[in-house]
Amino acid sequence: MKTPLPNYRSLLFVPAHIERFVSSAHTRGADAIILDLEDSVPAHLKASARLTLESAVNQINSHGIGVGVRINRDLRNTVQDLEAAVAQGVRTVLVPKASSAGHLQLIDELITELEMERGLGVGDIQLMALVETVAGLAQANELAKACTRLTGLAIGSEDLSADGHFEPTPDMLFHPCQQVVFAARAAGIQAFGFPGSIAEYGDLERFAASVNQGRAMGFDGALCIHPSQVAILNQAFEPNEQDIAHATRVIEAFDAAIAAQRGAVVLDGKMVDLPVVTRARAVLSQVRQKTQP
Repeated sequence: MKTPLPNYRSLLFVPAHIERFVSSAHTRGADAIILDLEDSVPAHLKASARLTLESAVNQINSHGIGVGVRINRDLRNTVQDLEAAVAQGVRTVLVPKASSAGHLQLIDELITELEMERGLGVGDIQLMALVETVAGLAQANELAKACTRLTGLAIGSEDLSADGHFEPTPDMLFHPCQQVVFAARAAGIQAFGFPGSIAEYGDLERFAASVNQGRAMGFDGALCIHPSQVAILNQAFEPNEQDIAHATRVIEAFDAAIAAQRGAVVLDGKMVDLPVVTRARAVLSQVRQKTQP
């Protein structure tokens, strides 16, 4: 049975090899920090980044913040990255350019071996697959069901748009995002992303519009690359007072209808039946998860 990720709204990438970024990561307000061994680390510094990974994990963990590690895609670096990343304090391994269920199953197998060798709980470290290629998008349903360790799918807008030869705009990314959300929901795992460019932090208004659209599409949270994006994600993916009040009224109205032996009721000029109530309960469930210790 899958153990879901915590209810992360924001996951901030931090280059694992830059100590000043690591040391300030806990001040950025993100729900989780993703120590990056991939794109933000030059090839000649990847070995040294792996050597400092344990210290970085411990430092961020000491502030009570969840830690993930993004590994590299090529086989040689994948193995070396996992040797460093499968350690106490790492909650999630992010797999870039996930291409097939078999790809994820091999990584799952290696993580299991390392967990057993190191006395860690088998399955304690979870996987998030990054859908960043056209081939990976076509395999989204299979990726989402690859293994029980996999608890999330995330769309990589920059890599996907480059691979597909299109611009990372909301219009162009809408349908890929839908595919990722639907695949995640069908597999009972979480979905992370929004229909826009993750690199967009110069125009935070545009970024916020894309993020809010992502929430409306059903995403649970999103990855980000700059501290200025964190607060926008936290606000967008956290139910506000208006959301909570409306959800509460929906459930109360429906409960009263059931007590009167009716299966639906009109509230604010709209019909409320079971699917509407299910969405309202999901909103209140998010609030309860946030308030639990």
